[in-house]
Amino acid sequence: MLEHGGRLRLAARNHATPLAEWIDLSTGINPEVFPVAPIEPLCWQRLPEEDDGLEAAAAAYYGNERLLVLPGSQAAIQGLPTLFRQTTVACLTPIYEEHAQGWERAGHRLRRLPTLQRALAAATPNVLMCNPNNPTATELPRSDLLEAAEKLRQRGGWLIVDEAFVDAEPENAVVALAGSEELPNLIVLRSLGKFFGLAGARVGFIFASAEKLDRLREMLGPWPVSHPSRFVARRALEDFAWQATTRKRLVAASQRLAALLAPHGEVSRTALFCTLKTPHTALLYEHFAQRAILTRHFYAHGLLRFGLPGREAQWQRLAVALGESNLPC
Repeated sequence: MLEHGGRLRLAARNHATPLAEWIDLSTGINPEVFPVAPIEPLCWQRLPEEDDGLEAAAAAYYGNERLLVLPGSQAAIQGLPTLFRQTTVACLTPIYEEHAQGWERAGHRLRRLPTLQRALAAATPNVLMCNPNNPTATELPRSDLLEAAEKLRQRGGWLIVDEAFVDAEPENAVVALAGSEELPNLIVLRSLGKFFGLAGARVGFIFASAEKLDRLREMLGPWPVSHPSRFVARRALEDFAWQATTRKRLVAASQRLAALLAPHGEVSRTALFCTLKTPHTALLYEHFAQRAILTRHFYAHGLLRFGLPGREAQWQRLAVALGESNLPC
């Protein structure tokens, strides 16, 4: 089982600091969750139904009705590789490691490559990537992805893109074309956990061709997403005013965070997290942990990822901790 961010209780125990004193910057989840209205009592009493409006709301939000609702995008990360004959998959790394593990567990050969150009040149049948990438925060333009999908289509291959962090700055999203007549070989994963801050609801989506969706639907079985989660997800997707306000707020916050981190190394940013590259990531990770600030350390790549602080007091604590680090860049 891979380790992920958000293990705040473990950090509190390891550093003998009360849980309530910690700032959790390890996950890249919006610190201001979508305001959930009271859930109708029938949601708890009745099994979920597919004509409750969630699929229609998702189709309108993402611009694509070729979708399947998932109990978090993790369901597709684990299930999707089993829908392909065993072959070679080019994986743009570093990457969210659940992807790589899912394909390897399904018997596929993984080629870890640093760029999309290298992946296409390697002539592997399938290419797997995150855009924006987690954990590096790098992002490729939409045109590059569509060109890659077309090249792969011509040779019978597939492009799988995880867009978990694209909602706040969606100009490079390719979800609308996933499974389309033009690009039937394009598969896109989306999640409500990051931008909407609804990680606990466990709702995600896969956009793909009908054949892939039908097979994954059979694999998941009936009622994969709870009725209360569907209720909350629909309202989040339909609230365009909240979405517009949140996009502006997140972009401004991530720019502020990038400016704070810039004196300490090379910074890349998405609207939901910033990633710091420096030779001193291990020392910095421990420095922050001693001050009850949890970050995410990617040891193998020399990266330290910071989610967004939620309150002004948290911003001030982070700024003070950065100022006390006393490490060369």
